[in-house]
Amino acid sequence: MSDLVSGRGGVHPVDEMLPTGKLATLGMQHVLVMYAGAVAVPLIIGRALKLSPQEVSMLISADLFCCGLVTLIQAWGATQWFGIRLPVMMGVTFAAVAPMVAMANSTPGAEGARLIFGSIIGAGFVATLIAPLVSRMLRFFPPVVTGTIITIIGISLMRVGINWIFGNPFGPTAPKIVSPEHAQWLNNVASMANAAVTPASGTAPLATVVPAVPKGLSLVGTMDNPKYATLLGIGVSAIVLISILLISKFGKGFVKNISVLLGIVIGAVVAVALGMMNFDNVAKAAWFDVVLPFQFGVPIFDPMLILTMTLVMLVVMIESTGMFLALSDMTGKEVGQVDLARGLRTDGLGTMLGGIFNTFPYTSFSQNVGLVGVTGIKSRFVCVAAGLIMVVLGLLPKLAALVEALPTVVLGGAGLVMFGMVTATGIRILSSVDFKTNRDNSFVVAVSIGIGMIPLIAPNFKQWMPHGMHPLIESGILLTSMSALLLNLFFNGSEDHRSESIAAAKMSED
Repeated sequence: MSDLVSGRGGVHPVDEMLPTGKLATLGMQHVLVMYAGAVAVPLIIGRALKLSPQEVSMLISADLFCCGLVTLIQAWGATQWFGIRLPVMMGVTFAAVAPMVAMANSTPGAEGARLIFGSIIGAGFVATLIAPLVSRMLRFFPPVVTGTIITIIGISLMRVGINWIFGNPFGPTAPKIVSPEHAQWLNNVASMANAAVTPASGTAPLATVVPAVPKGLSLVGTMDNPKYATLLGIGVSAIVLISILLISKFGKGFVKNISVLLGIVIGAVVAVALGMMNFDNVAKAAWFDVVLPFQFGVPIFDPMLILTMTLVMLVVMIESTGMFLALSDMTGKEVGQVDLARGLRTDGLGTMLGGIFNTFPYTSFSQNVGLVGVTGIKSRFVCVAAGLIMVVLGLLPKLAALVEALPTVVLGGAGLVMFGMVTATGIRILSSVDFKTNRDNSFVVAVSIGIGMIPLIAPNFKQWMPHGMHPLIESGILLTSMSALLLNLFFNGSEDHRSESIAAAKMSED
């Protein structure tokens, strides 16, 4: 691998400036490839926080804006400290979704958003500081570790896609609802208990006859909810899924690469035809608006939540390191320790910017790394053009409102593919692991995935443990990460796995 590989005029292909029209076209191609994945996370977190449609739309706009901003820093470069200056597209990482959803479920609304953004800013700051150290830690994260972590990320996210199709376990679309007769009875009792009647005869108030309803008393749902798993919704999700599969099977080139996005568009058209989409918020949204920081107020910095998100960032940065090394090999542009530190420092800076501008942690998108290999276009300025397009899209609230208006059943059909592909990526990476002559690797994978499944299968396992530990152990991704790292050290030590990591990163893009 050498920097002597040159394009026109002796310029390295990575630094080659293409004609404006070609840059715009290729940049838009990168945007379309990543768009569905980019908007998925704000939709997940916004709805987990129970935010209003307008607030969710704002999260989407902020996400697109920051995707573009961080991509510009990474691909173009900013000072000698930031930007690896390779064709990299930056997007919100799915690795942070599970801990953020846990935070949202425990503290919904604006306060929960402030907690999430505070943890993101804090973790981004720490990640920026430790970037040079992480660039030297690749040997602790061989494919058996990274493949296991990415596999459990996909498994954890699959729950979100399935709930999009059928309905959430709690709330208006829960499988069971409280009987109206039972609810009315409880309301009557509460009214009687609260009625302080003082007749002329001086008899005791009625509240002494009917005890007050205990605080927090609620009824268990026993009736089937007609809004859960409707056949119409399942049908729309099936149409989206089948469309994606057909486009992937019979589409060619670029069309094949955007099969998920096209499937969502087809599902949206079907939803409109069936009267399932409401465009009121789209009509109210402005055509142009500026993305402003701290829309939910001053972030709340909780040390335990920051530590949790920092552990997520560590996994994200190791994954980014593999992507950077793979890109280096694909483009012929040599990447040294200083370059890796610049790229990883940008992950941290991008995450800080995400928390400031009401969005989430950032990493390099593997599907866009794969697109570099598919198209053979190595110029980083293609990603610079894509970054500018993303910034513009983030300034168009009507577009974000249109995405927010999509019924969850449309997103569910695509979610099965998007989140399932994350799992498949982990499995592909694990396929490069030596299980035949080193059976200890099987223990690393088996035990780590089993431990990571605990919060999914038994979410209340932590109820008797110290509350301060909960943020660290309620994420299956973090449990798997810690287990895989420690078990690999126990069985395999810490040999240098640079070449294996490059090969594994390449496999994740195929």
